[in-house]
Amino acid sequence: MSDAVLSQFTQEIRKETKSVGKKMKVGIIGTGWIAEAHIESYKTMPDVEVIAAADLIPGKAEAFMRRYGVEGVRFYPDHLAMLEAEPTLDAVSVCTYNRTHAVCTIDALNRGINVLLEKPMCVTTEEAVDICRAEKKSGKLLSIGFQPRFDVNMQMIKRIVESGELGEVYYIQTGGGRRRGIPNSTFIEQKTAGIGALGDIGCYSLDMVLNAVGYPKPLTVSGYISAFFGANPLYNNPADAVRFNVDDFAAAFVRLEGGIILDFRIAWAMHVDSPGDTILFGTKAALRIPATDCWNGSVGGAMTLYRDVAGERTETSIPILENDPGKGGLFDQKIRSFLDAIAQGKPAPVPSSQILYNQAIIDGILKSSRAGKEIEIVIPEI
Repeated sequence: MSDAVLSQFTQEIRKETKSVGKKMKVGIIGTGWIAEAHIESYKTMPDVEVIAAADLIPGKAEAFMRRYGVEGVRFYPDHLAMLEAEPTLDAVSVCTYNRTHAVCTIDALNRGINVLLEKPMCVTTEEAVDICRAEKKSGKLLSIGFQPRFDVNMQMIKRIVESGELGEVYYIQTGGGRRRGIPNSTFIEQKTAGIGALGDIGCYSLDMVLNAVGYPKPLTVSGYISAFFGANPLYNNPADAVRFNVDDFAAAFVRLEGGIILDFRIAWAMHVDSPGDTILFGTKAALRIPATDCWNGSVGGAMTLYRDVAGERTETSIPILENDPGKGGLFDQKIRSFLDAIAQGKPAPVPSSQILYNQAIIDGILKSSRAGKEIEIVIPEI
């Protein structure tokens, strides 16, 4: 199951999708780990035909499709070769490492192809801006791969904020992490990942709260990053520790439009189970969202709403909601919503205009840490 590939969501019951009319032709760029979840989902959808795949490693894409029993796929040594040879593609999944997210996405959009881009959006603010400009120029649909958006508990957080129950949100504490959870492969080197824990799981944490409060524009950031665990053979595989040169911990104090303060921290490894729960402070009430032991974009348990009722301090438990099994897993919903948006002319399920701000905060944390001071977050017009 596609969600099981990510090891972060319960196994789902598939909802049958009926094929109507012409099949949508899809290509996959990059056939590493995350592409497994994409192909798992595409295989369950009768209105989709995966016709092409590209990977820089010779033979990798062919072996990938054989493993998943997908036939009739044409293979290419890189994304450009695929895009040039497959002008009838309706959409592509960009599943490459972070450093190539921007170039693969821009090249696809420039050729009039819709794109589902895996998270993080890219590495730098400048890359994110270039992606958004290419999207605008192309008129095609670009959605970013944040499947937690489809979790009913994440949606409940947004509903609570939008209901006005909290009043005016003025301070947010958020983040997450793992006591020990450093990945390997292309995740841990500048030349492929560009960013570490910040991009891998930090983008999820930011999206959870920023989406809830309407994605206000970030204004300034004072950031800090470190790598005390990833580069230390006491806490990481010695072979991986030698090549580790990204962040394994990050913290920041971010000022957002509307007078909201964001207090953020994220970790792949630390000497504690969690850096703390997520808490939204409002003028009428506050909402606590429990942390998880291994943060991957989920809610750790029943949420608590703190407020005064008739002069008395009260606490209301908001139990965990069950996702509708008839809709499939969260990853399937991400894929399906992208395809339906293309077919029905709807807006992107997770728009780049929002994730541009997410990326600008991540990049701002890195830049502030290097500068050793608070910096302004500058986002050019698209």
